[in-house]
Amino acid sequence: MATSDIQAVPAVTAPKRNARAVGKLKAIILNTFRESVRDRVLYNLILFVLLLVGASIFISELSIDQESAFIANLGLSSMLIFGALIAIFIGVGLVYKEIDRRTIYNLFSKPVYRHEFIIGKYLGLCLTLLINSAVMVLGIELALLYVNGKLVPLHLAMLPAAFLIYLELALIVAVALMFSSFSTPMLSALFSFALYVAGHFSQDLKLAAQLTDSTVVRAILHGAYYVIPNLSNFGFISEASHGRMAPASMMVSATVYAIVYIAILLSAATLIFQKRNFK
Repeated sequence: MATSDIQAVPAVTAPKRNARAVGKLKAIILNTFRESVRDRVLYNLILFVLLLVGASIFISELSIDQESAFIANLGLSSMLIFGALIAIFIGVGLVYKEIDRRTIYNLFSKPVYRHEFIIGKYLGLCLTLLINSAVMVLGIELALLYVNGKLVPLHLAMLPAAFLIYLELALIVAVALMFSSFSTPMLSALFSFALYVAGHFSQDLKLAAQLTDSTVVRAILHGAYYVIPNLSNFGFISEASHGRMAPASMMVSATVYAIVYIAILLSAATLIFQKRNFK
């Protein structure tokens, strides 16, 4: 009986332990989401994007027979640019704000692990970006519906492109969070923005490596190419604005690439954050 009782304990306590971990993670996610929603920068960016999409309806009159493509391109580009700004400028403050307000001491006095804090902060901002992206996509779809007066194939082509943009934004959040785990918001924003720009030109690094005659330079460029996130994997705005659907192979490879890269960044952020002393 004693043996059976001992063996039964883990089966009972493990689900409870997992439920507590999920509960703590959920609390951090929702708290991060509420903080992000209250941020004035967030509201200003959303308002600007919606106004920009609305203005595109009237600006598109200048381009003959290209109204729908113009609106789709401008709308998706705005979604990417301003989504990236939200990801960077809010993401770099996720950890710093808790330290600056000293709320992190109260948080870690409770049974909250540091990896739960990092993952919760990350998922909270991703939830914010998901809702923002949905609002932006809805604005684009309504603008297209207004121009065409009916549903067209371009409406459907917007969805895979928007998903790829969201994957890119989720990756940028992980980049910003990783830098914020050890640096100040200003430097973290600078590093994140530089990596974001470099990520869109990563293919040029590979091309430059093929053209150079120096072995050392070639090795450096190849190393930079594999370390810097290749954001061109998520680029399908131009094709989608002309009604092309993103290939299934591209969707799958981009999703796997994003998951792997985000996992690496969050692991690095957790390891760095574990070594920080808040006493």
